[in-house]
Amino acid sequence: MNNYRPISNLPFLSKIIEKAVSQQLSYFLKQNNCYDAFQSGFRQNHSTETALTKVFNDICLNTDSGKMSVLVLLDLSAAFDTVDHNILLKRLENWTGLSGTVLNWFKTYVENRKYFVSIGNFTSEQTSITCGVPQGSILGPLLFNIYMLPLAQIINNNKINYHSYADDTQIYITMSPGDQGPVQALGKCIEEINDWLCHNFLQLNKNKTEVIVFGAKEKRLQVTRELQSIHLKTTNQARNLGVVMDADLNLEKHIKTITKSAYYHLKNISRIKDLMSQQDLEKLVHAFIFSRLDYCNSIFTGLPKKSVRQLQLIQNSAARVLTKTKKVDHISPALRSLHWLPVRQRIDFKVLMLVYKALNGLGPKYISDLLTQYEPSRSLRSSGSGLLSVPRVRT
Repeated sequence: MNNYRPISNLPFLSKIIEKAVSQQLSYFLKQNNCYDAFQSGFRQNHSTETALTKVFNDICLNTDSGKMSVLVLLDLSAAFDTVDHNILLKRLENWTGLSGTVLNWFKTYVENRKYFVSIGNFTSEQTSITCGVPQGSILGPLLFNIYMLPLAQIINNNKINYHSYADDTQIYITMSPGDQGPVQALGKCIEEINDWLCHNFLQLNKNKTEVIVFGAKEKRLQVTRELQSIHLKTTNQARNLGVVMDADLNLEKHIKTITKSAYYHLKNISRIKDLMSQQDLEKLVHAFIFSRLDYCNSIFTGLPKKSVRQLQLIQNSAARVLTKTKKVDHISPALRSLHWLPVRQRIDFKVLMLVYKALNGLGPKYISDLLTQYEPSRSLRSSGSGLLSVPRVRT
């Protein structure tokens, strides 16, 4: 019963209107700087990849400098279904500045909806809906982001780093060995977040909220004890926006997950390869194999060759299926005939693409803030050439 979700019956015409309203509202929010800077859900030029790249980069730099990081993955229970309509309308008025006819339109959009339960030939009486945004609607995710705007203020007041993707919020702190101040601030922040959620008819699922400690192995145990004092139980790995993060930052578990899933689908594809055209077969490979190899692969930067090799073997197997290359034959000619970049180059290409977009206004501000123009100490030919400074790291 806890997993049941309502199905919204949305007319096609309403979705066309929602699309037009969504574009206008998104433009208004962007022009008036109403968006939460670290909310990446359902926003143009933002994605799970940009969100994970930012968080992963911060944690890696902290670990490289000898500091510890604590990442808390907050989980909300049925968040989209518990959005209170009255509170949402107040958010639209007080936090984004909507009023008059526009505000009245949103009032008619969320109100006067009804729901019922249907089992077989039996249907219950209709009941008015007082909370929730319509499932499958275009405006629903955008309205939820507006509903969650005050949460960022609470986290910022506690001087805690955070990042959100719709209802998936992750907060993380940096701490030096022996410094308990950040842990206490984290505990206070989580309490305030929980209180705010309760007042806004949202519920924090403590059973699914996960905590990971990053840093030197010998120092993690001490931090774990400190976290237990504020009733936070740590784990060595957790799924974060589709990526399995581990305390060692080697992504071994995530790569094993990709490998298992990719070979499963590749085996099924190879069974029907003689029944399909080459063009359709290649579409299947891109849909089921490369969608997994390329997902958030920017965070694979810096992984050892052994880890990348496992992903390369998947690509090689996919190329053999498509080109019907035997196992004893070299794979490089097959890859060249398909115009596929090797996995290592695909990772570099994704990073370069993120950098290019960030430098040209097509990426999130939190990514462009990580990039610093190279300024030589004296006049050189490289001055003004658009080079970027490379941060110094020890590992």
